[in-house]
Amino acid sequence: MILGPLAKSNPPLLTTNVGIIDRVTSFKLLGVHIDSTLTWATHVNNIVKKVTCRLYFLKQLKRAGLSTSQLVHYYIAVIRPVLEYCVPAWHYALTKAQTQQLEALQKRAIHIIFSSFTPGMLYMSTLSVANLATLASRRDEISITFFAGITEPSSSLYHLLPAISQKPVKENLQKGRGLGHRTPINFGIHPNVSPKREEIET
Repeated sequence: MILGPLAKSNPPLLTTNVGIIDRVTSFKLLGVHIDSTLTWATHVNNIVKKVTCRLYFLKQLKRAGLSTSQLVHYYIAVIRPVLEYCVPAWHYALTKAQTQQLEALQKRAIHIIFSSFTPGMLYMSTLSVANLATLASRRDEISITFFAGITEPSSSLYHLLPAISQKPVKENLQKGRGLGHRTPINFGIHPNVSPKREEIET
């Protein structure tokens, strides 16, 4: 799979001693579906498919006579983890439509559990009934906690972080981008020609 602008140029396939390496547009890595466009559409669609199957079992448990507390426990333990798997990797790249698509799955689960209370209710009201938070807010909290955690020396991922620079940020920027030797902006006026007074006033 090729990522970025290089994919548009359609470079030749790679070959090895055992043959040609197939090129794919998406692949699954540790349960996360990554596609060449990095839009996370494939991953979100896969989540929807998995959760829809589990919502069917939630309906069956409802028909079997389980209490609302038991159904909520089933949702939290079995369904919601699918919606939140590895969220730090893809949460901040979701589009508004994808966010709503995932949120709709939780709304369906709440409607199944509290079918006698929620018809016609606003989504935020149903969350209060179920004592749940929005998936978007939970993803945000999980991501913040994760990224804050890896900055701790005790984290197993701490060694992957770049070394902390002792130089001021301004000095690093000037050295990296050449801001210490900036060329004056001309604005289309020749340096040896003074603009007319009328041109300045207008």
